[in-house]
Amino acid sequence: MRTRWPWISLLLAIVVIVSPQGRAVIHNAFFSGEQLSRNIAQPIFCIGLAILVLIGALEWLVRLLISRRRASGATT
Repeated sequence: MRTRWPWISLLLAIVVIVSPQGRAVIHNAFFSGEQLSRNIAQPIFCIGLAILVLIGALEWLVRLLISRRRASGATT
C-alpha cells in the first residue's frame, strides 16, 4: 500500500454520482420544478453524501492503521 488516500471509496462515490439514479437524485434535489420533489430528495441526497463520507473516512482510518503497523514492524 503506497498511499493512505481512500481511492476505493472515491471511485465508488464517482460511480454512484455518475449513475442514472444518482443523477436523478441530484436533479430532483436541486433542479426540480416542484417543491415537494425537492423536499423529498434533498434529505436523501444528504444522507447518501454522509454515507459516502463515512465510508471514505473509514477506509482512510484502516489504511492509516495498516501503514502504522507495517512501519512498526509488527507481525500477526
